[in-house]
Amino acid sequence: MKTLSEIREALEKRGYEAHVFTRAEAVEFVTAAAKKADNVGWGGSETVKELGLRDAVAALGKEIRDHRTDCDLFLLSANALLEDGRIVNIDGTGNRIAASIWGPKQVIYLIGRNKIVAGGVDDAVLRIRRETCPKNAVRLARKTPCAVNACPALSGNPAGCASPDRMCKVTAVFDCPPSRTPTAVILIDEPLGY
Repeated sequence: MKTLSEIREALEKRGYEAHVFTRAEAVEFVTAAAKKADNVGWGGSETVKELGLRDAVAALGKEIRDHRTDCDLFLLSANALLEDGRIVNIDGTGNRIAASIWGPKQVIYLIGRNKIVAGGVDDAVLRIRRETCPKNAVRLARKTPCAVNACPALSGNPAGCASPDRMCKVTAVFDCPPSRTPTAVILIDEPLGY
């Protein structure tokens, strides 16, 4: 597996502002960015919650815009980060992916080492369907097969599940940051989120 410094370099070659920070440095970086924003959005990221960033931003007196794309600063994590710097996210609603593409004046990803995947996009999607979707389905009390057993797509059903609560309706692969959306990626050398 590549080092976080090597992955940071891969992200930079793709056009991202990228950093390898400790937990404390990541919080400091995001807090400084939040001070310049009138409002801060986030897409329900467990990583953001685990870092205490939602509370830190609220303590600054900033308006928090939960699950909204119209904000000055949008905080999120990735479901998977490939060693070559590509980011892969899967959503049920698509609001988090939408906000990471267009709308906010700045986007900051916070990614723990557990999200790093060696291999390609198929490996990232496998990780997300195996690790992320089931945990989110349980957390959100969704009635999906993955909340009880396993993702049907992992069991040979290529169509996946037919549940209206399905966690994996929208998949996005970011080869580079979207045009006109300044995007920073912070890598943190500890497991965070799912």
